[in-house]
Amino acid sequence: MIIDSFDDKSEAIINPHPKENAPIVDACIITFSHVIEKFVLENYQCNKIAQFKFATGITPIYQIEYKGKKFAFYKTYVGAPACVGSIEDTISEIKTNKYIVFGGCGCLNKEITHGRVIIPTEAYRDEGTSYHYAPASDYIKIKNANIVENFMKENNIPYVKGKTWTTDSFYRETVNNFKKHKEDGCISVEMECSAIQAMCDFRGLNLYTFFTSGDLLDAPKWDERHKKGEVAGTQHDSGHFDIAIELAYYVTD
Repeated sequence: MIIDSFDDKSEAIINPHPKENAPIVDACIITFSHVIEKFVLENYQCNKIAQFKFATGITPIYQIEYKGKKFAFYKTYVGAPACVGSIEDTISEIKTNKYIVFGGCGCLNKEITHGRVIIPTEAYRDEGTSYHYAPASDYIKIKNANIVENFMKENNIPYVKGKTWTTDSFYRETVNNFKKHKEDGCISVEMECSAIQAMCDFRGLNLYTFFTSGDLLDAPKWDERHKKGEVAGTQHDSGHFDIAIELAYYVTD
């Protein structure tokens, strides 16, 4: 069964191999948004320092200098396998042990998440990738949630903490499963968190993550919660990159 996939008794056939001359950065900031990627490239001095290849093309990794720190930045793919694979690839291309990952999520509880950044504390493992990096369990703990919370507090950024539901299949977020996870305390649903944390634990990396709520599942009908072309308050809001880069500075200062 998939939940029995974790094997720590034999070597992986393919492994990332760190390069001796790979550039050293203080942290790596990862977005899922092509809009935010465009914003960063237009508003920061970005130097391409590395790249990795997928069948879909080349993903460039940029370096940003900010307040005396050097941060890597790139746009990843949506979904646990590709997102985790991209972070694994960075192990060969850059040197850092800190990753700031931010993106959108679905809202499971409109009463507490509206207008707030979401900090996941635990992630329900409704995906396949994490079971290759950690023994089977329903949830995985998001280890640095308290550090992210302290950052939000010190910078007066409205936030809420809670469990998240990580799923591979957003078209199969059924009514019964929604109710089940909401009753279990989940306040958001997304596609990567549990897998990223499992991989970071396995590789000895530090994950600092937060979400911004986009669509609303906690409603009689699915609601995108924004008009066509609108980015304010969505996962494409460049203000969320401002939070991410300040968080990167916070955890490396």
